[in-house]
Amino acid sequence: MMEDTFSQGFIAALLAGLVTGVGGLGIFLKKRYLKSQINQLLNIAAGVMLAASFFSLLVPSMDEIVRQGDDIYISALKYALTIFGGVVLIWTLNALIPHEHNEIGHHGPHFDITKAWLFVIAITLHKLPEGLAVGVAYGAEAIINPLSLVIGIAAHNIPEGLTIAISLMAAGTKRWKAALTAFLIGLVQPLGALLGLGLMNFGYWFIPYGMALAGGTLLFVVINEILPETYGTKDTNKSAAAVFIGFIIMTYITMVFKD
Repeated sequence: MMEDTFSQGFIAALLAGLVTGVGGLGIFLKKRYLKSQINQLLNIAAGVMLAASFFSLLVPSMDEIVRQGDDIYISALKYALTIFGGVVLIWTLNALIPHEHNEIGHHGPHFDITKAWLFVIAITLHKLPEGLAVGVAYGAEAIINPLSLVIGIAAHNIPEGLTIAISLMAAGTKRWKAALTAFLIGLVQPLGALLGLGLMNFGYWFIPYGMALAGGTLLFVVINEILPETYGTKDTNKSAAAVFIGFIIMTYITMVFKD
């Protein structure tokens, strides 16, 4: 059973990661993408990730930690500190590895190749906590159905893959190379899943804490990386609406695949 869980979690993370390459293929569908269009896609993805982190990881882990503990105050403190630990983990990684946010407005020869690759590194950093979350979810199959989380992360990977390809094209990279890079970046995600699956081997008692840790890493990705990037425009109402749409869609998916 343990081997089945490991293989299923790894394959699920691999397939979700490969969807990043599907997003990269979007550069063959349209000659030019405006920054506003990419922002809307990323905002929808942010809403999806928020709902996935809460309903697939944070809420069920909270319930299980409370069930396991005798003292609600101690249980709540452990839960909060574990989420904070997930945030600090990715925050530290984010600080140690040089990267840059995307500042391109559309396709064009005005984006420096160094900045483009620093942005690609930033997206790559996202893949590790996303893979971690998938691995943890499959290790917690006794508590949750991991399928909804995988679907949410896969959907989130589409605009990220497209953004990677657009950034590289804006810096002068050939279209097919930009799409291939998006595909390869997606392969980082199953590496994170290996870490998540490994963490869940500490025993059943650790499963809800692993879920809370993974939920914290996803919260950091959304709040610190995606939303500040997309809210730097004047269309805040459109940005907010896109986040709500993504959140509602993921809420529906979570309910459908709950059992």
